[in-house]
Amino acid sequence: MTNTNRPHGLTETQATGLVLRLMALPGPSGEEGRVAKFVTRQLLKAGADPRSIGTDQAHRRSPRQGQTGNLVLKLPGTLRAPRRLLVAHMDTVPICVGCRPIRRDQRVVSADSHTGLGADNRAGTAVLLSTALAILRHGLPHPPLTFLWCVQEEIGLQGARLVRLGALGKPQLAFNWDGGCPEKLTIGATGGYRMELTIRGLASHAGGAPEKGISAIAIAALAISSLVQRGWHGKIEKGRHQGTSNVGVIAGGTATNVVAEEVKVQIEARSHDPEFRQRIVTEIERAFQDAAREVQSASSQQNILGQRGHLEWKSRLEYESFRLPLDDPSLQAAKEAIRKTDGTPQLAIADDGLDANWLTARGIPTVSLGCGQKNIHTAQEELDLEEYHRARAIALHIASQVLPASRVVKESP
Repeated sequence: MTNTNRPHGLTETQATGLVLRLMALPGPSGEEGRVAKFVTRQLLKAGADPRSIGTDQAHRRSPRQGQTGNLVLKLPGTLRAPRRLLVAHMDTVPICVGCRPIRRDQRVVSADSHTGLGADNRAGTAVLLSTALAILRHGLPHPPLTFLWCVQEEIGLQGARLVRLGALGKPQLAFNWDGGCPEKLTIGATGGYRMELTIRGLASHAGGAPEKGISAIAIAALAISSLVQRGWHGKIEKGRHQGTSNVGVIAGGTATNVVAEEVKVQIEARSHDPEFRQRIVTEIERAFQDAAREVQSASSQQNILGQRGHLEWKSRLEYESFRLPLDDPSLQAAKEAIRKTDGTPQLAIADDGLDANWLTARGIPTVSLGCGQKNIHTAQEELDLEEYHRARAIALHIASQVLPASRVVKESP
C-alpha cells in the first residue's frame, strides 16, 4: 500500500472518521445545509478566519431552490504562485438518505442493503476538507487557495453553473474531486440536454365512450416505441456519431376507467458532439409529434378538423461538453502531483456531467480526479479507503506544493 500519510497531513484514522461522519449526514440535492454546517464548523475549529468562509446565493437561482448555496473557503497564499481552486460537490442522490456507513477492512459500505452510501460525493467533500484542515492546523506553506463545496450537482450541476465567480479569487488552476480511481484524470465530458414534456389528450369514459377520448398515455407509448425501434433511445450509434437518450420519468392518468388526459415525461439526450446531440433532440421531438398526430379522436365525424393531443415542451441545455488540451496547466499540475505520490496518471473522457463542465464553460478549465467511489447511485455503492487516502495525498500535494521558482510572500486576503 502506498504511504499516504504525508508530513503534517491528517492521519488515515482521522481522515477515515471524517468521511464516515460526512456520509452519515443526509443531504440530497437542495438539502445540503447540514453538510455545509459540518464543514464550516470543522474549518473554524481548525483556526480558519470566519471572514474567509462564505456562501453564495446559487440556491436562490436554482429551479430547486434549496437550503444553502455553494460554500467557499478562500485562503491567501504564503507562496507566490497562481491561485488554485479545489472543488467537490456536497449533495448525494436520494437513495443515500438514511445511510449508516460501516467499515469492512479497506472498504466502507452502507449497513442497510437498500440504501446507497453517499461516497458520491462525500468522499470528494472529505478530500477537500482534510486538505484544508491540514493546511490550517499545521500552517503549511501554500499558494493562494480557494476551496469550493458545490450544491445541487446531481440535478444539473446547478452549484457550478450558478456559482458567483467573483467569490473564487480568479483561480488559474482548478481541480475537481468526483469519481473512482484517484490516478484517473478526466479531461473531458459529454454535454447533456433535458426535456420536460406535457402531453395533453382528451378525457372520456374508457368503457362508455373511449372513441371520444384521446389517450395521452397512448401518445407517449407510441413515441417511445418509435424511438426504440429506430435506434434513438438508449445507446445511439449513427455512423461515426454517438450519443445516448433516455425517457427517465413518465407519470399520468387518473383511473383505469378514464382515458388519460395528461402525461408528463422527462427525457435527456447526451453527446460529446453538440450537433449530434441536437439531432437526437430533434428525433425525440419528431417522434412525439408523429405520435400525437396518429392518436386522433375517433369522433372526428363530429369535428371535421379532427381532434388530437397537444404537446408542451420545456427544454434546456444542462451542461455543454468540453475537452481540455493536453498542455492545460491544471492537467500538468495534476499529473505532477500523481507522480510525486507514486501514482501513474491515466487520462479519461466521461460520458456523464461533472461540475467541471460548467466551470470550464465559465472560463475556469478544470480537471477532475477520483476519490475512491464505486458503484455510485446504487445500494451497492462503496468507498475504497486506499484510493480515498491516495486522493487525499494528491490533493494535499496540489494544494501545498508549487514550482521551484515559487518564493515565500505575504499576501492580503
